[in-house]
Amino acid sequence: MAPSTVPEPIARLIEQLQRLPGIGAKSAQRLAFHLLRNPREDAERLCAAIRDVKDRVTYCTVCNNITDVDPCAFCTSTERNARQICVVEEPQNVAVVEKTREFRGLYHVLMGTLSPLQGVGPDDLKIAGLLERVAGGTVEEVILATSPTVEGEATALYLARLLKPLGIRVTRIAMGIPVGSDLEYADEITMTRAMEGRREL
Repeated sequence: MAPSTVPEPIARLIEQLQRLPGIGAKSAQRLAFHLLRNPREDAERLCAAIRDVKDRVTYCTVCNNITDVDPCAFCTSTERNARQICVVEEPQNVAVVEKTREFRGLYHVLMGTLSPLQGVGPDDLKIAGLLERVAGGTVEEVILATSPTVEGEATALYLARLLKPLGIRVTRIAMGIPVGSDLEYADEITMTRAMEGRREL
């Protein structure tokens, strides 16, 4: 159905829904009509949830993970091992590592990977904060858990070159995760094996 054949508010909703990742024209249209059919209270709850996220959720000033308290629960926990930092690309990767229940250290979220073709260089990532944390002297190991993609590998190698001269152990997760895949889609078993088989860089 072409947007011009529907009322303007629905056309606008379809257009906005299409801006979400993974939502094409047909999916956006289905979602828009689903929202229209459902009770107004459902739409109000959805709007309130979106507003709440934008109002209350922020990024931790220490590790860059998403949080509603700053610093986040990981960074302030006395039960986490502050001698280990697991470096991941995006906040959603933290949840994947946590599902394994194997890692009890802290996290550092880079907010992306090095990608010269897309204009993403070292200054565009949260690398300076990681180096500050390591320079504090309490960190013994940094686990590089970037995705096994070209960009993820390049980022891991770049970080290893920066971190090794600081005298700490730098490891890379094992390739239990297939090369070319995204860490976000790894299941618990694959992620557990990857963490157990990490290697020195």
